[in-house]
Amino acid sequence: MRDLHWTDLPELAALEAELFPDDAWAPETWWAELAGRPRRSYVVQEQDGRVVGYAGVDLGGEVADVMTMAVAPSAQAQGLGRRLLDELVARAQADHAAYLILEVREDNAPARKLYDTRGFELLTVRRRYYQPGDVDAHVMRLTLAGGAS
Repeated sequence: MRDLHWTDLPELAALEAELFPDDAWAPETWWAELAGRPRRSYVVQEQDGRVVGYAGVDLGGEVADVMTMAVAPSAQAQGLGRRLLDELVARAQADHAAYLILEVREDNAPARKLYDTRGFELLTVRRRYYQPGDVDAHVMRLTLAGGAS
């Protein structure tokens, strides 16, 4: 696992389009994330020289926010999602955040299971948040050890 580099952006944009065809981040969004948002921290995981997973967190004080997290279909069910999430948790803790917040699609059962087993609690549901498809978003929070009080 390593920090995201600008040279990864074409690969990320292609993977993003494969995984999230209805609401993928455009290449310009990735550029803006790297260039203009110093509080954001992104990591990638490679296998055989290809990016197979990525994740990012906004480190904004007491509450850190998961910006994105994804694993390529070829690398799913191998524990990579958990490793990516653990890295985001570690970065949030190092920044002294008290909480880590995320949104997840209601219909993304593998991700919801990961967040449940990691100790995230459901805060609220945003009805019909993901479009198209009218899919609800579950807003979840993890209380971090050693965070700001």
